[in-house]
Amino acid sequence: MSIDTSYATSPTGAAAGASTPASAPSGDLDKQAFLNLLVTQLRNQDPSSPMDSSQLMAQTTQLTTMEKLVELSDTSRESFALQMRVAASSFVGKQVSWTDADGVDHSGVAAGVSFAGPVPTVSIDGKDVPLDQVSAVTAETGAPATPSTHS
Repeated sequence: MSIDTSYATSPTGAAAGASTPASAPSGDLDKQAFLNLLVTQLRNQDPSSPMDSSQLMAQTTQLTTMEKLVELSDTSRESFALQMRVAASSFVGKQVSWTDADGVDHSGVAAGVSFAGPVPTVSIDGKDVPLDQVSAVTAETGAPATPSTHS
């Protein structure tokens, strides 16, 4: 299973949410394109038959809805990236199993985690394993899975 993290970094490698220069047109209508169309429509309307105010309100509502959906999408992406980091961090000191690109199963104790790339990598016996290749995590052999308390 592969995790799509193309949103985690921008094309320049900056973290998500960081300001970046304007990108090339993607073919999708964005906020600025919507506003440009609305202004052009208002400038070129027939003075004898102006735009109905309910149409203007509907278009303004659509713009606001689009902005809020973009904000929600960005928040969801940031939340998912944070969840990946927390999950990867919880592997340190535990027995981790993974399958490499050749289909061979491996396991070892996770010694650390790196967040340098778009997908966190877990350092296992000197090898960096992407989080999306990990297939199982268990408590290290010989160590209790949970602290025990005796009365």
